[in-house]
Amino acid sequence: MCGPVSDEEYLRREIDEVERTAARRIDPGTGALTISIAVLALLVSLVLPWIGDHTGLQVVLGESTTFLPRLFAFLALGVGVVGSGLTLAVRRWALAWVCSLGLFAGAVTGVLSIWTQQTTTSNKTIGPGPGIGLTIAVIAVVFLLVKWLRIAASRPPQL
Repeated sequence: MCGPVSDEEYLRREIDEVERTAARRIDPGTGALTISIAVLALLVSLVLPWIGDHTGLQVVLGESTTFLPRLFAFLALGVGVVGSGLTLAVRRWALAWVCSLGLFAGAVTGVLSIWTQQTTTSNKTIGPGPGIGLTIAVIAVVFLLVKWLRIAASRPPQL
């Protein structure tokens, strides 16, 4: 029933396989450099104050009991740093979408983290206020969100 495969049929199968593989990959181009710079800014923000005198590392390690900044720190490190590095390494389209969605959650959580540190009740401040490190981290996460969303949405439609 299945005779020998002709050279043309073998070549067609090989071309189809290469096409399927290429469709699953992304090419960030010069965006890879800007993503790397944003990841570096995110890492540098960890040594700067986030909440009062607590640095980003102290927030990650649990020395600050505030929930939202800690959740934001985990999302920023997990998706922003590890996820971006992994996606740049393997260049898979699906991972670009995972980074986009995770960074969206991180951006919302980061903005809420800043907001909760600034919220007042009866003209008395609740928290010590957001530090420069938290602000830089939120800006870096929003920047990464925009870059990964552009890369993920740039996939040409499948015919």
